[in-house]
Amino acid sequence: MNSGSSGHRVAMISLLLIVGALSACETHRQIVAEHEDRLSAAGFIIKPANTPERQAMLARLPGDKFVMRQNGDSIHYVYADPLVCGCLYVGTQQAYNQYKTDELAQRLADEQQLTAQTYSDASWSWGAWGPWGPNQEFGFAYGSWGW
Repeated sequence: MNSGSSGHRVAMISLLLIVGALSACETHRQIVAEHEDRLSAAGFIIKPANTPERQAMLARLPGDKFVMRQNGDSIHYVYADPLVCGCLYVGTQQAYNQYKTDELAQRLADEQQLTAQTYSDASWSWGAWGPWGPNQEFGFAYGSWGW
């Protein structure tokens, strides 16, 4: 193999790794944005870190995690987002419970959609993969030798 071809290959692999890393960052931002949409829908209020004092306090909280704050009989949940909005989401116990309920419903809906997608391809041919069943000498079998 000549060195020009090898250099081209290294450059191409490097470019693919950079593009993959950038798309992963964008995906993380999208995930956080969707999460924050669910916080707002559940009743959390957005408090922007729009002063130096608020920015300093935001930096002291763990990012993208819930923190519970109790003041007397009152309980509030705070979710700090230092990267996407530079803000706090503040909610009551009721808002937190609604968020958790919505999160569970979304997880179940995602699971049902995945299940539906798994079995919805009518053109899939299981026969192309060989014989199936517990008494087959080769191919896939259920149990200790296969699925």
